[in-house]
Amino acid sequence: MQQKAEEYARNPKTGVVSNSKKQKYFDSVDNQVVYKLPWASYDYKEVKQKELSLGLDLQGGMHVVVEVSPIEIIKALSGSSASVKLNRSLQEAQKAQANSQEKFIFLFQKAFDKLYPNDKLADIFASSANREKIRTNSTNDEVIAFIGKEVDEGIDRAFEILRRRIDKFGVANPNIQKLPGSGRIMIELPGVDNPERVRKLISGVAKLEFWELYELNEIALSFSQLNQYMTKLEKAAQKTTGDSTKTETKVDTAKKTDDNLLVAGDTTAQETDSTENSLVAGGTKTDSSKTDSANTKKDTAKKADTAKKKDVKKDTTQQIGSKFARLFKNNGRNYAALVKDTAEINSYLRRPEVRRMFKGNALFFWDVKPDANGLLSLHIAKNTRGGKAPLEGDVVVDARQEFDQNSQPEVSMRMNQLGTNEWKKLTRANVGRRVAIVLDGNVYSAPTVQNEIPSGNSSISGSFSIEEAKDLANILKAGKLPAPVRIVEEAIVGPSLGQKSINQGLQSMLVGLGLVVVFMILYYKLGGAIANVALLANIFFIVGILAQFGAVLTLPGIAGIVLTIGMSVDANVLIYERIREELRREQAVKLPMAIKLGYEKAYSSIIDANVTTFLIGAILYSFGSGGVKGFAVTLMIGIACSLFSAIFITRLIIEAISRGGKRNIGFSSFIPTMGKANIQFIKLRKKAYMGSAAFITCGIIAMVINGGLNLGVDFKGGRSYVVKFEKSVAATDARQALTDSFKGGLEVKTFGASNQIKVTTSYLIDDESQEADKKVKAMVLNGLKKFNDGKAPSVESSSKVGSTIADDIRNTAQTAVLFSLVVIFIYIVVRFRRWQYGAGAIAALFHDVLFVLSAFSIAHLLGFTLEIDQVFIAAILTVIGYSINDTVVVFDRIREEDEDNTKGHRGQAFSEVLNNAINNTLSRTVMTSTTTLVVVLTLFLAGGEVLRGFSFALLIGVLVGTYSSVFIASPVVLDFYNMQQKKDKKKVTEAAK
Repeated sequence: MQQKAEEYARNPKTGVVSNSKKQKYFDSVDNQVVYKLPWASYDYKEVKQKELSLGLDLQGGMHVVVEVSPIEIIKALSGSSASVKLNRSLQEAQKAQANSQEKFIFLFQKAFDKLYPNDKLADIFASSANREKIRTNSTNDEVIAFIGKEVDEGIDRAFEILRRRIDKFGVANPNIQKLPGSGRIMIELPGVDNPERVRKLISGVAKLEFWELYELNEIALSFSQLNQYMTKLEKAAQKTTGDSTKTETKVDTAKKTDDNLLVAGDTTAQETDSTENSLVAGGTKTDSSKTDSANTKKDTAKKADTAKKKDVKKDTTQQIGSKFARLFKNNGRNYAALVKDTAEINSYLRRPEVRRMFKGNALFFWDVKPDANGLLSLHIAKNTRGGKAPLEGDVVVDARQEFDQNSQPEVSMRMNQLGTNEWKKLTRANVGRRVAIVLDGNVYSAPTVQNEIPSGNSSISGSFSIEEAKDLANILKAGKLPAPVRIVEEAIVGPSLGQKSINQGLQSMLVGLGLVVVFMILYYKLGGAIANVALLANIFFIVGILAQFGAVLTLPGIAGIVLTIGMSVDANVLIYERIREELRREQAVKLPMAIKLGYEKAYSSIIDANVTTFLIGAILYSFGSGGVKGFAVTLMIGIACSLFSAIFITRLIIEAISRGGKRNIGFSSFIPTMGKANIQFIKLRKKAYMGSAAFITCGIIAMVINGGLNLGVDFKGGRSYVVKFEKSVAATDARQALTDSFKGGLEVKTFGASNQIKVTTSYLIDDESQEADKKVKAMVLNGLKKFNDGKAPSVESSSKVGSTIADDIRNTAQTAVLFSLVVIFIYIVVRFRRWQYGAGAIAALFHDVLFVLSAFSIAHLLGFTLEIDQVFIAAILTVIGYSINDTVVVFDRIREEDEDNTKGHRGQAFSEVLNNAINNTLSRTVMTSTTTLVVVLTLFLAGGEVLRGFSFALLIGVLVGTYSSVFIASPVVLDFYNMQQKKDKKKVTEAAK
């Protein structure tokens, strides 16, 4: 369907694909059955809604994080006061924000209290606009509480406005969400190929207007002329070509929109009807749809209005042609249309000859939401001589959702003095008529004026739900408190780079899957084949669940599936090794009993190991964003599915095959297997400590030589560009060409192919304006022209992270790592009931994190430039999860051996118990590490440049995690245990004395 839609929408001459024609094609096949089963059938729309969406890094597009400026909101609340005290306090708060995670309003309060300890904020903010909330005797805390609430509401309004704009932008599967506690909003737009348009769309100031509307009877003649015009076009097309569809094609390629004509394209469907609301003076609380106490003027207006509707219907429907009848629906008060037809109607309304049919060069506005029947009403507004609305949103002082005398939701609105005077004139001239409330070119409500409103206090009532009333109040307040947004983070991925990522991700996944499947069969024969069935089912479940929940698959998400492939066999390995252990006992155990005991004894280790890794995934999800969040979702779903497939699916198959002893599974191997080892790991612990200390010391020295870790744009701020040339270019030559322009803060490296480089610079990092973005990009492309035959190379992807958000990302990453260590410590202590286990686990995890960082530092010193970014933090947390997974399995066996030792009165020292436990789990440790290493190595070699640092961290992490669970975690438990024993003996000795 996608391919057919592009063929239909592509201009044969230019090759350009028209998005509106493409959407029209999709609308036409929405109800076409594309998938049929004996018990159900699915049309294209249903299948499209349930398909697994691809993230920006896989299909290209734009990722933006915008910040709502609290400074502008605070200034607006002060009535744009020129107070020196206010401005100085804001400046000091801005400086403090660079190194603080505290909310801006609290930094502002601290700055004001420090600069002016004897002054009151109420002197600045106690204006007529805020008189209901702030009085001259209000404390600073009360003022700050009021400001905080208004800032939060400003963010909510900005979010709602941006969401509406994005909905109208026509992007498939956009993602917009508030980032809690940050005052920021994240927007992801897959497939967007015009970043400049997006920036204008996002950064534009919300435009709230009040317009007078024509009633339908006043423009009935205009619609009659439009009908005749459309019929004439139809007949002409039929006469010329004999095919009426050609007319429609011409309509789609209509001229560009005139700036004076305000029309909306596609709009997200939600059920509401904004034309049934009433507008009355504040305090009157009249609801035209629910009360019998309306005045005579209102009744007369209603009767006249009903007569007008009948006349209009009679006058227009008799003349309607086929196209007009198909596109327009008369709902009694307006002409309306289905959402999918609005683009075609707009193309007619843009034509100068059509616009001349309507009075005074009228303006056209669509409702923001369809009604219950899926129809959008078309409102025709009276244009003014200057094209400016009679009243704009800056006059609105306050708006809020309340309840009328019948306990129905309504919206109260209050205007300033200028607005009150103009509102009085406007309502006096429009009693019994409608006034449209328009935001960004869409009608949010069109209430009927019930009487003249002289006070500036108005109530809008009607068929509102509470949520709709709150939304309208927020829209009205947008005029009072403009909350301008600025782009603090931006990433653009080209479609070709996205396709390359898909290919590399799928390739690494398939190769890794194939290697694991082969290895499991070689090591466990039939048991391995059964584990492979569960593994394939696991992948099927992961993809299905992701699609069902509307999750977005990103490149880190594919990496999560790849990692899950390696880790999902871990539960089967634990079970199989336990079964083998039972079968090796001196007193022969029959296979069914061995299977039963194997599963029972493995449960504890499986649950503990997977719960700890799941907790890490949850922490990643809570603190991460974008691709990191996608990885966390995939990891958590993979863990849950792995548990189900390993515990239930494999057991069902194994018991079905082995039932009655008809077939001996045996769990034998085609290759040599490990018997029970007898290595003195505990005695080697001091050498292990020294070896780890030496490597980490080398890493620290390398960091000093390198000047620190190689932080990516995420953590230090800056701009980066992936640039593609027509031929190979050496990174050193490109760096030399750019060095003179970018004085310091420049990094250039080959990115994947030899004709592709990545340029990262911190030049103009403190200037986050679009002008600075354009300047830096132009400098990069101009500096590299000589390597591309004098032409500017193509930019495959780009990203920008402001210095403030870089600080936040870095602090969040540190918090995530520390929080995960605390959570793991608590879980281990609670689960194993000895603080020594928690201390051993945390010591091993700290060791692993330092080891991976040291490996990156040493690699950088040797010339392998790997960046520390958000995805790297995901890798670190995954390493923590993998390492604790391995450690918990060993700990679980230690606990089991210790209990057996106590019950059996064997008298073994605790060091012997630890050594036995490590040896007994060694075969499982090696097997799990091998399967995971196989897929991670595949990811490192075939996953592409984007995941190079991520996969390298995992590769080192898997190796060191396996090592630390044997040589660090358990030995540290012993050391702390011995220390505790010595303390206890000392206390006993002192007590005896």
